[in-house]
Amino acid sequence: MNNVSFALYWLFLLIMTPALAQDKLLKIYHDADYTSHKESALSMKMGMLTALDEINNEIQGYKIELIEKNHRGNSVRSKLHMQQFLNDPQALFMLAGLHSPPYIRYRDYINENELLLLVPWAAGGPITRYDKGSNWVFRLSIDDTKAGYRIGQYSVDTLNCKAPHLLLEDTPWGKSNYQTMSKALMKKLEVQPGVTWFNWNTKQNAAKIMLRAIANNKSDCILFVGNSLEGEQFSKAMISLPEQERLPIISHWGITGGNFHEVVNSELRKQLDLHFIQTCFSFISSTPTDLSQSAIERAKVLFPEMIKGPEDVPAPPGFIHAYDLGRITIAAMSTIELRGDVKTDRQALRRALENLSEPVTGLIKTYQMPFSQWDKSNNDAHEALGLEDFCMAQFNDAGNVILQQ
Repeated sequence: MNNVSFALYWLFLLIMTPALAQDKLLKIYHDADYTSHKESALSMKMGMLTALDEINNEIQGYKIELIEKNHRGNSVRSKLHMQQFLNDPQALFMLAGLHSPPYIRYRDYINENELLLLVPWAAGGPITRYDKGSNWVFRLSIDDTKAGYRIGQYSVDTLNCKAPHLLLEDTPWGKSNYQTMSKALMKKLEVQPGVTWFNWNTKQNAAKIMLRAIANNKSDCILFVGNSLEGEQFSKAMISLPEQERLPIISHWGITGGNFHEVVNSELRKQLDLHFIQTCFSFISSTPTDLSQSAIERAKVLFPEMIKGPEDVPAPPGFIHAYDLGRITIAAMSTIELRGDVKTDRQALRRALENLSEPVTGLIKTYQMPFSQWDKSNNDAHEALGLEDFCMAQFNDAGNVILQQ
């Protein structure tokens, strides 16, 4: 090889190496609310990245990169992210966020376009139940087809509520909970519960009017479905009532998705009887395992400015679920051969998720075939968790989530 040829050869390598390196990249789009519910979005991101760090963010020679996509609580913006994902030749799967409405509203679009969506938070029942063809949505989270039963059961059996009242956000998420909570309470009490609907951004004065009306209706507890921002307003409104008019609040877990525990601080929470649903693992109150300690130590290295210990994990369900979902996805990916054609690889990964035969150890539990092929007779096929994995919890004085026995 003469000097000119040798120089051209190395010039070719210099030009091509970045392109080849870029080709060996897989992207995860994280479609979440990084504005109004930033804590939950960051928590899911950190959980997934902690799981990926266990394989050095690489599989079969492909580097894996997580891309933040902030939908700001707007379903139309979420669909824009879906379109961007489908046009990206390196996008393998989308990680969902806290809000259910985008994935209920665009469920047909997601499945018709074979968009692989993994859900570590959004709890709306219809999200994983698509009966018009192949189902591309998998969830490891609370499932509202069951959550209402746990919340309703707890209100009657543990808190001895005789006249519970439903206080629900007026969204598809709230409506799906209305169905399950009503059925659960009818089964327990044989009485149709009253219901009050509220909109996003309801403020304290409006919340106080609603609460007074509920109390005047002889209700003895409130089953609440809403997110952190509205939860803060209703909690402050409840505290502003005379003590004898305050009612216990049994909440869905949306209140843990932001900084509720800081806005409604320990002194304020002492004036509330507040309970909420969680999945059955807590970094604070569950018995530590080798895996949970390893996950925290890894997260401390990855996110040193935010996490000094388990008590620092923001919106902990997001971390826990995304971490477990990440470990399951890694296990599924290890059973397939990545071809470099992202549509083919998505199809292979979807099939692998439905056919995992080896157990996967997670924080919540060891998953024995977490997913299976979905059809109408197997309605929970794309749900990794069941009713037995749902517990009730409270905040301790430090604002940490403590599971109740």
